[in-house]
Amino acid sequence: MPAPERVPPRSLTSVELLTRGELTVLGQIREASNAVLYCSVAYGDESAECVYKPVAGERPLWDFPDGTLAQREIAAYEVSRATGWGLVPPTVLRDGPYGEGMVQLWIEPVEGDSGLLALVEDEEPAEGWKAVALAEVGEGRTALLVHADDARLRRLAVLDAVINNGDRKGGHLLPAPDGRLYGIDHGVTFNVDDKLRTLLWGWAGEPLTSEAVGALKGLAEALLPVGALAVRLSSLITEAELDALRARVASLLDTGVHPAPSGEWPAIPWPPV
Repeated sequence: MPAPERVPPRSLTSVELLTRGELTVLGQIREASNAVLYCSVAYGDESAECVYKPVAGERPLWDFPDGTLAQREIAAYEVSRATGWGLVPPTVLRDGPYGEGMVQLWIEPVEGDSGLLALVEDEEPAEGWKAVALAEVGEGRTALLVHADDARLRRLAVLDAVINNGDRKGGHLLPAPDGRLYGIDHGVTFNVDDKLRTLLWGWAGEPLTSEAVGALKGLAEALLPVGALAVRLSSLITEAELDALRARVASLLDTGVHPAPSGEWPAIPWPPV
């Protein structure tokens, strides 16, 4: 009787690997304001690099409840995944060497200038660029801060408006070697108050793309009380924050345009990099 054919084991998804693998701390990212640990995660023959942010290492903030930033990072990933755009690297909430925390797949960005942001001395942006604001560059001089008129950035601008991102800096944009663009560091998100601070204001007041409208309609359905996304988010953010999220999606669909700065909160994060 012939031996049964062996079926090769299925490779783990990134989320499964991050959830089930053994975390090993390799170092610390010193420039971060909260504890950010560079790690490896391994399960069987599979391994990857990742970032681990333990809740115990979160710095208290006056406008966010203590010990909630990791959950907000997971919520941002879940919303990003629901849009179908995949703008946030796979992210999970799990126990680690220093307690519960956020674990996110490490994205190695392309080396050199990404070509996404620039300071120019012109009064108007060149073709293919969008103006953000005038910036002081020293000795009484100013320059125009611009970002690329890039479809990937535009999707991220929509995601930031949805999750109410209070800290979209240039250093949080990771262009990957395969051409994809990722956004990271989503701890200060989902506040019930308008906290949107970003370098991606270039589309403010412009109509949303048909692609964005389709993604927002899908989000609105997924955020219904019985929707799968709403169920997942209910364990990560408060009911008031979930209602505010629904309201932001509804507002974007109602106005049909990218939001503009409210004037009630600094529009540009500091430092901007």
